[in-house]
Amino acid sequence: MRGLSLHDVWMIVSALRWTLLLALCTFACGAVIGLLVAMARTSHQRGLRAVAWFYVELIQGIPLLGMLFLLFFGMPVFLGIDVSSFTAALVAFSLSAGAFLGEIWRGSIVAVPQGQWEASLSLGISRLQMLRTVILPQALRLSLPPTVGFSVQLIKNTSLAALVGFVELTRSGQIVSGSTLQPLLIYLLVALCYFALCFPLARLSLHLEARFHVAGRH
Repeated sequence: MRGLSLHDVWMIVSALRWTLLLALCTFACGAVIGLLVAMARTSHQRGLRAVAWFYVELIQGIPLLGMLFLLFFGMPVFLGIDVSSFTAALVAFSLSAGAFLGEIWRGSIVAVPQGQWEASLSLGISRLQMLRTVILPQALRLSLPPTVGFSVQLIKNTSLAALVGFVELTRSGQIVSGSTLQPLLIYLLVALCYFALCFPLARLSLHLEARFHVAGRH
């Protein structure tokens, strides 16, 4: 057994960039999927609503770890396609984020007071104009606190990527712990790194919730 060195600490801290990269890419892809889901879930077309509902129920009904394993280990077996650990994690996490963000944003859209919908319809504008100029700006304010709060969960979920070998924060902690045999100290450092990432976002979510008086609107 050897002691913990500055090189080990740097290896863990520098792995933050991969955790952040995976989280940012996941949020960007998940946001695109989530917006489509929210639009489909609030559409007047029954078929679109049904497809979006099925997607949400399917994705939320599968454990995130199971979906990650299915992509990473299943793609080479069933389709003969090898995927990298980053790609598997990005796809699995994005599909999950899209389902959850879609539901968050759908809830924000339907939470816009009914009077706003009726007033917009009375102006004779199209549904697209109504959504773009009246409904979505108000829904955006409502959705900001839970969206920021979800991003905290997303960052923590990136630790699952370590199980398929992607060297992010948790995986780097595993590697250093295996060489130093000091798991308590190493994982305390890893936990502090996650805290440094998540705490500001959690506080921002609370600040936005208080600023927009989200709770008082319902």
